[in-house]
Formats: sequence, structure tokens, C-alpha cells
Amino acid sequence: MSGKPKLHYFNGRGRMESIRWLLAAAGVEFEECFLETKDDLTKLQKDGSLLFQQVPMVEIDGMKMVQTRAIGNYIATKYNLYGKDLKERALIDMYVEAVIDLNELLMTHTFQPADKKEQHFATIVDKATNRYFPVYEKVLKDHGQDFLVGNQLSRADVQLLETLLMAEECKPDILAKFPLLQSFKARISNIPTIKKFLQPGSQRKPPLQEKDVPKLMKIFH
Repeated sequence: MSGKPKLHYFNGRGRMESIRWLLAAAGVEFEECFLETKDDLTKLQKDGSLLFQQVPMVEIDGMKMVQTRAIGNYIATKYNLYGKDLKERALIDMYVEAVIDLNELLMTHTFQPADKKEQHFATIVDKATNRYFPVYEKVLKDHGQDFLVGNQLSRADVQLLETLLMAEECKPDILAKFPLLQSFKARISNIPTIKKFLQPGSQRKPPLQEKDVPKLMKIFH
């Protein structure tokens, strides 16, 4: 096994994208092994690589890790993106869990049937602007630091930035009423490792298009 983490997933965002973001933010180079067909997935399932028969799967430090949150926790701990003590870690966990909830909504938008898309979009905008973003805006105001927790970069910052950018892809002016989140976005985007990941040609994946859905269905269903 090479020294670089190896990511097994399809060539797209999905649940692996937050893992790509964390590794990139930590300045860790990684390899990707893309699932192209149902047979690729079946092979991993049959050779015992997937503990619960599903991806994402990351080969790291001699382990074949599955379950997105477990992988994220491991990477965040290993690369000092998980706060300095138990209380900071609890805050990071709370902020990340909420980001994941919003991220799930954003990720599943492409898969909505045509007659549900408009309502789903309205739900995204409503929850982003009335439930989630006001909380992060208040956290930044009350905390008064460049970062959400403590005064150093954590996985909460990385994953919030990922989701803010996804939300803007969905609705470009979605941050209009959140000046602190706008400045947070600019500030975190400018951290050298993250700035590099945001450049064209990086391993960051583009938004999923409707034309990609049938190919995914063939791999996973």
C-alpha cells in the first residue's frame, strides 16, 4: 500500500467530497480509484474490502475505512482539525452535523423527480437561510475569531465552506443577508491548501448533472 490515502468512490462528489475537502485542507495528497461499473463495486464487496458492503471507502494507515463520519473523524484527528480539547470537539461535532444535514439536502437535489424539484429547492433555501446560516452567522459574531471554534482551522470551517459554495451553486445570492458568512467564505477560501483545492484541475469534483444520474444508478442499483 502506498503512503497516500486511496479513495474508492465514483468520479463525482457524493459522500466522498467532504473527505476530499478535509484531506486537501490538511495538505495531504491522495489517490482515487473510481468505480465505473457495477462490477467494480461488486469486486470490492466480494473481496471483503467494504465492511458494510458500501462506499465511500478510504485506504489509510493500513486500514480500509468505511462510513463517512468515521473517516472524517479519523482524518480530522490525525491532521489536527479537531480542536484542542473535548469541549472544542463537541462544538465542532455539532457544527459539522448540522452542515451534513444541509449538505444532504443539496446533494439530493439532482435526484428529485421533475415534479418535486421546485418544492425541494424551496426547502433548501428555507432551511439554509432560516435554520442553518443564521446560527453560523451568530457563532462567528459571538466568537469574534476567524474560525468557528477556538482560533485555528477545524473540520467545521472546512465543511461549512464546502457547503456554502454548494449552496451558492444552487442559488448565487443565498448569502446576501449573511455578511459574516461572506467574509468567512473569502477568508477560509484563501488558506493556501484550500485555495489550491479550489483551483481548476484539482481533485475537487464539479456539481452532479442530471445526465450523470443514470450512470450512477447502474453502479449502485
